[in-house]
Amino acid sequence: MKTISIRLEDTDYEALNDLLSDMGQTKQTFYESYTKTALRERRIPFIISAPLDPFYSESNINRLHHSFRQAESGKVVVKTMEELEAMADE
Repeated sequence: MKTISIRLEDTDYEALNDLLSDMGQTKQTFYESYTKTALRERRIPFIISAPLDPFYSESNINRLHHSFRQAESGKVVVKTMEELEAMADE
C-alpha cells in the first residue's frame, strides 16, 4: 500500500472536512472512492471545464471570417485617428 500526500489551502481543507463529515465519510474514503471510480471508468469522474473565451465563440469567429473576406475583396474604409475622434464627438 502506498501513501499520497496533498496540500490544500486551510479553508478548503476545513470545508472539505465539514462536507465529508456531513456525509459520514472520511478524507480517506473520499479519495479511495474517487480513485476507484476514475480507474473503473477510465476518466475523471466529474466534468472539468473552463469558461469559453467569448473571442473564440462561434458567432465571433464567423464575424471575423466575414470581415477578412471583406478586407480581401477590397471592401475597406480607411480613416485617420483624427477623423475617428471627430466622428466620435458628433
